[in-house]
Amino acid sequence: MVSLVWKVVVFGILAAGSQGSLPQPRLHRQVSTGRYDLSADLESVEAQSEKGFQEVRRGGERSVQLQRGARKNGDIYLRHEGLRYDAATRTNCKNRPIDLVFIIDSSRSVRPVEFKKAKEFLQDMVDSLVIGRDATRVGLVNYASTVKIEFLLNTFFDKSSVKQALGQVEPLASGTMTGMAIRTAMEKAFTKEAGARSASMNIAKVAIIVTDGRPQDKVEEVSATARASGIEMYAVGVDRADMASLKLMASQPHDDHVFYVETYGVIEKLTSKFRETLCGLDPCDQGHNCQHICVNSGDSYICKCHPGYILNPDKKTCSRADACTQGHDCQHICVNSRDSYVCQCRTGYVLNTDKKTCARSDPCSQGHDCQHICVNSDASYMCKCEVGYVLNPDKKTCSRSDACSQGHDCQHICVNSGSSYVCKCRLGYSLNMDRKTCSRLDACIQGHDCQHICINNGVSYNCKCRVGYILNSDQKTCSQEMRSEISEDACMCEAQIVFQKKVQSAIQELTRKISELSDKVNDIEGTFQH
Repeated sequence: MVSLVWKVVVFGILAAGSQGSLPQPRLHRQVSTGRYDLSADLESVEAQSEKGFQEVRRGGERSVQLQRGARKNGDIYLRHEGLRYDAATRTNCKNRPIDLVFIIDSSRSVRPVEFKKAKEFLQDMVDSLVIGRDATRVGLVNYASTVKIEFLLNTFFDKSSVKQALGQVEPLASGTMTGMAIRTAMEKAFTKEAGARSASMNIAKVAIIVTDGRPQDKVEEVSATARASGIEMYAVGVDRADMASLKLMASQPHDDHVFYVETYGVIEKLTSKFRETLCGLDPCDQGHNCQHICVNSGDSYICKCHPGYILNPDKKTCSRADACTQGHDCQHICVNSRDSYVCQCRTGYVLNTDKKTCARSDPCSQGHDCQHICVNSDASYMCKCEVGYVLNPDKKTCSRSDACSQGHDCQHICVNSGSSYVCKCRLGYSLNMDRKTCSRLDACIQGHDCQHICINNGVSYNCKCRVGYILNSDQKTCSQEMRSEISEDACMCEAQIVFQKKVQSAIQELTRKISELSDKVNDIEGTFQH
């Protein structure tokens, strides 16, 4: 709350046919303590000439001048910083609803006439508030060496009943157990059962302590507990009240929550101050220049904007807000949309059902032009071919592949077979069980037509005859040797004829073998050409 400094300057006004001046009362507030000092009896000044207060301005300073005829029906007109506190203001005050508990000292040091003044002070405060079940509720805790709850927050719901109950309170006349009184108020007066409203209703809890002495028990700890529970504490000291104790009890800042007056006789002068605190005028109701929303802020107001708008630097007008710059929860991209925003995803991603996060998209499922197989690749896709095909240069279509040229594991010969290949072996070899490697053939084992003996010769075989036989011209069958012919005389004609036959047979055999060998070479050359 804004600290206020009140100054009263009283000037003597001579009545017609009389001379003299009025006493000079001085009322000022010390900012550091909220203390009010009175050097003369202000009431006697008011009564002497039926004068009130009228605001005058001198040298930029606000002061109050006493003039004839200003007092009307016992009401004092006070203006402070442009606010006029009069009977009309007090009647029309629409204070914020609060749960208000008075804690009043009625110990022996408070004389009956002073206690009456204290009650009148509380009645004046109630008179300035809107009292009701749904407005301000009032309770009273009376204390001395004992504590008595005079009435609770849910006892009375109209102004006249509260004022009447205040007027009937009697002093307890012993001791000053202020700490015990604060604890009682906290534990019994500010409870749901006693009529205090829940915190969710955002209704302030206020305690006003009025005392004229030093507490006879400890107040610091219990006051701290009360403040921590959400109770706003005001301390009003009178006469012999201890200022240090008042500060221990009151909420911060002390300038707004600690008050002191010299006597009970002038305590009612605090009424206007508490009216300002507990009631006040709503500056927004008095006129404002906010484009959208006016929000009451103590003695002034602040402007706010409707959702989707931000307050301009002039603190009055509003401009449509960039919702994205105000904060968003989009994973990728925020896009402004009227008063709000929508989320979008980067290329290659799609928005999830929560409309905030993004998942990598499936381009293939979005449509493609691959002849065979589409494969997702980050934000796009690539084409592949089925087995036995290769991708054409257009990277989309496929052609049947030469499986052997693509790479094979045949030991001898690779032969394309549809979309794959098979292995074969060169002449004189056979394919092993692994269908890849080859082993040299045993031609004789594979089958032969020799009459006597089959002999492998690499890729084929030759026939031989057993001892005592000779191979016939067919190179397969055998005939018995004619040894008698060899033993004949070489000079004999028959022997020469036999020799010639043997040479001729040998030449024929050699010619046959050369022919066979030539055929085999041709076969091998033909195989490699394929």
